[in-house]
Parts: sequence; C-alpha cells; structure tokens
Amino acid sequence: MRLPGTRYQEQGWEQVRKLLGHCSLEAFGVLSPAHLSDALAGYVDLTAEALRACARSARAEAPANSYGESVLELSLSLLYELQARPADWAALCDAVDKEYGKIGAFWTAPGGDAILRKKVNDMYAGLRDKVDSDNYQAACGRACSPNKMYAYRMLDTAYSDIARLFGAWREHPEQVGAILGREVTAMPIEARQMRAIGACKAQWVLRWSESLERFGGAAGPLHTKSKRFANLKTSPDKIGAMLAEIGDYEELSSNRDSDWLHDAGEAANWLDDLWRVSDAAVEEGEGRILAEVEPDSEAPDPDPEPAEAPEAVAYDTAIAASLSLPPRFMELAWSAQDHASWTARALAAYSLPVRLAVYLKTIGGLDDSYPGEWLDPATGELPTMQQLAVLDQVSLPTLRKRRDAAIASLLEAVP
Repeated sequence: MRLPGTRYQEQGWEQVRKLLGHCSLEAFGVLSPAHLSDALAGYVDLTAEALRACARSARAEAPANSYGESVLELSLSLLYELQARPADWAALCDAVDKEYGKIGAFWTAPGGDAILRKKVNDMYAGLRDKVDSDNYQAACGRACSPNKMYAYRMLDTAYSDIARLFGAWREHPEQVGAILGREVTAMPIEARQMRAIGACKAQWVLRWSESLERFGGAAGPLHTKSKRFANLKTSPDKIGAMLAEIGDYEELSSNRDSDWLHDAGEAANWLDDLWRVSDAAVEEGEGRILAEVEPDSEAPDPDPEPAEAPEAVAYDTAIAASLSLPPRFMELAWSAQDHASWTARALAAYSLPVRLAVYLKTIGGLDDSYPGEWLDPATGELPTMQQLAVLDQVSLPTLRKRRDAAIASLLEAVP
C-alpha cells in the first residue's frame, strides 16, 4: 500500500520487521532486559552496529518500498526515530517489566527470545504507523492518526483478500456470493472489472468482513468487539473514499508503465507541442504541411483509410464482446474522433486501433482529453495493446510496428 509521505506500508515492511527483531536480540545479548528504562541510547547504538554488520546480507539489501529504499535503510531510519520518540521505548520497557514480574527472566527460558522479539515487533509496528501518519499529514495537510493509518492498511488487506476470492470464485462460490450479495453460478463480471483497489466497493468490504466468521472461523476486522474501526463499521462512504484514495495515489506514483514513461515525464507533452507547431505553421500560410505517408518496405503496410471525408468502418462486434468491451465499442470510438483535427488527418492512413495505440504510447492509458467512447468501461482507460491487437486482427508485434510507424509519420509531418 502506498500513500503520500508513507515509507513503511508496503510489502517490504515484513523484512524490515524481521531485521530489526534479529538485531534487537543481539543488542539484548549485551544489555539486560531487566534494566532497560535508562538503556535507550545504548540499545540504539548496539542495534545500529548489528544492522550495519549485516548490511551486505540479502535481506538488508532487498528493496523495501517502491521509492528505492532498502530494508537496511528503512530499518536504520526507524531505529533512529525511536530515539526521537522515547515514549515508545518506555512502553516496551513497561511491557517487559510486567512479563518479568509474572514469570521472571523469561528471555533466558526456552522460547523466551520469541516473547522478547514479539514485544520489540509490537513496539516498531506502533512506531511505524506514528511516523507514517505524521509524514502523511505533512504531505497532504490532512489529519491522520496512527489508528487511521492502520485502517488504511486493513482496507488494503481486505481488497487483496477480496481480489483473491474473486479470482478463485469456483472454489469459493458461497463466500463470493456473500460478498456480492447474490448467488454466484458463473464467473462474476466483478472478477474482471476489479483490477485495482480503486474499483473495490465499500459494501464488498463490509460483506467480506461479515463473511469471515462463517467461512474463516474468526470475526472480520469490522465485526469484532474492538472499537478500533468503530467509525468505519457504519460508514461505507468513508470506506469508499479511503479505498479510492489508496487507488488514486498508487496509480499516480506507480512506475510500472515504463513502456511510455521513457522520456522521464515529458511523453505526455510532446504531442501537444506537435499540434501547437503545426497550427502555427498553418496560420502562417505554409499550406499543406502533411507529408505523404511512405510505409516502410520492411514493415507491414498500414491499413488504408480515406484522408478526406472519412466514413465509418464496419467492425465485428463479436470481437469487442470477446474482450469484455461493449459490442459497438469500435463504432462509437470511431464516431467520437475529431476527424477534422490535425492528428486525425495525419493518421488517416492508419486504422483506429493503431491510432489509439499511438495515444496509449505517447500520453498513456488515461487522460482527460480522451472521449469516453475510447475507454474500456472496466478500467476507465484506453484498451491495452493486447486488446487493440485483437480489435485490429493483427499480432501484437505487428501492431507495435504500425504504431511506431504512425508516430514517426507524425514527427515527419512537422515542418
């Protein structure tokens, strides 16, 4: 899970927790757990030394989050945060003292290390949410308590489990039906549509939590006696807003679209510059500036389409339906084009799937300028290259060649 300002909420946290626990036990081998109240400085020094000693280990060098920080880097930064927040250390000392008062020097007994490590893990888990909630507030200017950060993480976990159940609906038809609120006898369309957390509905989360006691044996997080999520149990709007926030930021901060982000953030602007230069040339009376498209002899010939007064093309509705797109998707997408625009005229020799592939490559799957008719209703974005290849009835490599040839023709058409 990624949220603005947070660093410890992603999957790498598990390795951070394990590394801190391991190095803490080494520090406690020197310090006596029976006398920790005044030992914070010593603990930090010893644990930092142990962390640096294993800096070349696979666990320490592993990536901890999507921002490029390693497990070692996050472990050290959280350790130093502890020194700046002595109240969390005091809480650990109190927990150790209570256990010591009950059963004596438990850390020397068989299995005692596990008890001590569990208490250290609890301390760092609480510290993590405090640090991330503070940084979230600094990044967004919105209030966020450590408990709310925990709630964000719970919802992210809920989404992951719901997605898992949807993907295995054949093995879990009753629980999936309980989540959707209807009997499931065939693959639910929601299983295809929920490709990201932003598409997860609040009611599904509530029903998922309710279903856990029946199908999992333990009450779900929103249906326990705990008051931790009391403000969410009866507030589906809040749940929906938090799910959408997680999804929006993950989409914004994702670097997985490297196919079109090769220009270090400038790919979304170049086509606008192209239009601006072309419009200026026309206004200055330079006449027809569009070069004739000369297909590369080594590349497949582009599909011919009339450059003047374009007419709608008849597309096979069954192909669109096979891709879970509306049957009239191609017809409506064709009609939604601005055929008088410079770009449409420049790409007149190419099929509509190739044109959409050009936008997908240069601007990305989602942009406010796209007509709604161009978007896949399931994702709210342009169809993928795989979908566009099927719509064009060509192979994916062929579509890529035609797309690249179309982009080259746009660049050549600029005076």
